[in-house]
Amino acid sequence: MSEIALYTKDLSVYYGEKQAVKRVSMAFPSRQVIALIGPSGCGKSTFLRSLNRMNDLIAGARIEGEIWIGNDNICDPQTDVVQLRQKIGMVWQRPNPFHKSIYENIAFGPRYHGVRKRAELDEIVETTLRKTALWDEVKDRLHQSALSLSGGQQQRLCIARSLAVKPSILLMDEPASALDPISTSKIEELIAELKKEYTIIIVTHNMHQAARISDKTGFFLLGDLIEYDDTQKIFTNPSKKSTDDYISGRFG
Repeated sequence: MSEIALYTKDLSVYYGEKQAVKRVSMAFPSRQVIALIGPSGCGKSTFLRSLNRMNDLIAGARIEGEIWIGNDNICDPQTDVVQLRQKIGMVWQRPNPFHKSIYENIAFGPRYHGVRKRAELDEIVETTLRKTALWDEVKDRLHQSALSLSGGQQQRLCIARSLAVKPSILLMDEPASALDPISTSKIEELIAELKKEYTIIIVTHNMHQAARISDKTGFFLLGDLIEYDDTQKIFTNPSKKSTDDYISGRFG
């Protein structure tokens, strides 16, 4: 049985009066890729954003229930969300590098958390760029703007930026949906490599992608978690008819 990196208990998310996520309980094993699938507006991205309290930034959003990392319920009002987001990184749908150099994009987080020595920052920059298979592509232009990179390179840079502050969990909200097929393939290869060290929770609309890269899959519909199981079972022998209908393209 895998160690559990994070779990939710009866987690609900509201936007004002609207309940977007309904009492979801899920456990996320360490060093696995967990895909969240379902039609648009089903609550999967809202659920994902709640896992590092990003929904706190949305006016009128509130959470009920519990989210546990080890012995800490991160829904506790005393939780230091800056430290939390250091532990749980986030990669968005569209690449969003800072308007800074490639080097400064990566050094920004460690510097914010107190790393000052240039040699240490250099090492973090090189290590994370190597982890994201970018080092050989950018090592001669680290001080050029990150915006000079291609879309796929920018997204790998954003992943490297998340890794620079040494998280244990990485949240990805459709990280390849804005990319071409070759860049998408590189991101998928990267995810397969990164799960040796990190727990990765990914929202994807791409059924083939979920089937290719994930160990477990959760199917959301209208704010409910309908089914959560090993990916192979979800895609070949789901327990619920609505899961089967969605995966086979009968709706969604």
